[in-house]
Amino acid sequence: MHAYRSHTCADLTAADVGKTVRLSGWVNRVRDHGGILFIDLRDHYGITQVLCDPDSAAFADVEKVRSEYCVRIDGEVKARDAALVNPKLPTGEVEVFIREIEVLGAAKELPLMVFGDQEYPEETRLKYRYLDLRREAMQSNMKLRSDVVASMRRRMWDKGFREYQTPIITASSPEGARDFLVPSRLHPGKFYALPQAPQQFKQLIMVSGYDKYFQIAPCFRDEDPRADRSPTDFYQLDLEMSFVTQQDVFDTIQPVIGGIFEEFGGGRKVDQTWEQISYKDAALWYGSDKPDLRNPIKMQVVSDHFRDSGFAIFAKLLEQDGTEIRAIPAPTGGSRKFCDRMNAFAQKEGLPGMGYIFWRDQGEGMEAAGPLAKNIGPERTEAIRQQLGLGVGDAAFFLGGKPKAFEAVAGRARNVIGEELGLTDKDRFAFAWIVDFPIYEKDAETGKIDFEHNPFSMPQGGMEALQGDPLSVLGFQYDLACNGYELVSGAIRNHKPEIMFKAFEIAGYGEEEVRKRFGGMVNAFQYGAPPHGGCAAGIDRIVMLLADASNIREVIMFPMNQRAEDLMMGAPSEPMNEQLRELRLRVLPPES
Repeated sequence: MHAYRSHTCADLTAADVGKTVRLSGWVNRVRDHGGILFIDLRDHYGITQVLCDPDSAAFADVEKVRSEYCVRIDGEVKARDAALVNPKLPTGEVEVFIREIEVLGAAKELPLMVFGDQEYPEETRLKYRYLDLRREAMQSNMKLRSDVVASMRRRMWDKGFREYQTPIITASSPEGARDFLVPSRLHPGKFYALPQAPQQFKQLIMVSGYDKYFQIAPCFRDEDPRADRSPTDFYQLDLEMSFVTQQDVFDTIQPVIGGIFEEFGGGRKVDQTWEQISYKDAALWYGSDKPDLRNPIKMQVVSDHFRDSGFAIFAKLLEQDGTEIRAIPAPTGGSRKFCDRMNAFAQKEGLPGMGYIFWRDQGEGMEAAGPLAKNIGPERTEAIRQQLGLGVGDAAFFLGGKPKAFEAVAGRARNVIGEELGLTDKDRFAFAWIVDFPIYEKDAETGKIDFEHNPFSMPQGGMEALQGDPLSVLGFQYDLACNGYELVSGAIRNHKPEIMFKAFEIAGYGEEEVRKRFGGMVNAFQYGAPPHGGCAAGIDRIVMLLADASNIREVIMFPMNQRAEDLMMGAPSEPMNEQLRELRLRVLPPES
């Protein structure tokens, strides 16, 4: 017999009754039923009930084991009484009578329980992550992640892509976040960087004549943490293709991502039609470039109804350039109680409040109620109702000003309204491509033009587009949104040096600066670069959605905490003096 096991803890069935078997695993829990000790023995594959009575020679040893002891047991498989069969377990028809037990690894008193679903502080869970990972939910999440990655690889190979690896140690290349720098021992005073993404390398692979590339790529960014973002590193499905248009990229990645959600989505509906929405329309309708389309609410501009109206706040606001009033329709939200709740939400978001109108049946017909309705009068109120397609029992909420100042709050309000009124379809994955991103933006204070989005995107219209108003230049850049999260980001690349130099010149970067920062890629583009484009899909975020988790750390095996610390391994840590001398570095004390 094998030294540790003849079967896993998920293998045994009624067909094994009478066999002598060897199992190894962890003590999930111990139960004493009238002197007979029952142990739920757990391994990576499942649970088997094992037991020992006082007549067994192993009883004294079994009495000593506690939760999370790692043990090996030898015993005989017996059928459970019909009344004691556990249909929830694959092994629920049998149990194993222990004849011999060996403790392979004893366990101290536990800082967190593995059995059960108790809640523990995140700091405790991350410090003792090896225990946390033993829990059933975490085992399920990590297996899901592994299966998703394997499926991604198969799907990409099936589409004719090959997987190539790009460097982990490279040159610093600003791509929207801070680099992690790595000091060079052989070149004192110089630093490598961990790649924020394989962006430049995958473009160079296209220049090198490899038509289709993909990689399950680690990326490193020194970022502030969020619930849906790791503060240090993450993994993405990275791909690039030559001789393609934007639509070709969509047609390639959609069945891959859609197929993943169909395979692992647990029966939830997966949208088959993925709408393409301009960045401008996404901001207007949803207040976000990653809209949750499970919520059917679309915001609308209603400025004309408030211009020169009796509601002085909005009327005066609209006299300023670049301002507008937007309405958030709220079907079934037509009660003063709900309107007051949303007004309180706006105040929590730092606004004075949020105007509203709701429509109610007064017996003799519909009546518009609320402070706004009184101020602007029935004619304007009725025009708003008709524009928004609302009726009795519905409401509308209003925000005004310069769109960039209130869009984000409006988007969050739309989400809250959809949730509270039960309008958001929870049993669905809703996808949309966000397209036509502006390449440039103007700083409101300095008037300086700079890149708003990816500087490596090909401008729509090429060089000709760069001759006019920079703020009107759109890029062949796109994101894929799903249920309020950005899952994919990509672009058709700017592969022509003369267009690239012009694009950077508009943002204030001369040719010399561009060559200094991106010399490898710019030089390569001078030797017959093909048109190319691609995208990257965030694996952590995809698995988070599939696992129905609200925090990305639930689907990463060894994540950092919100302060970018590894409590389990003690990182970041202070270097030894010998290491600093070897690297010719000196550490300054933190600023007080």
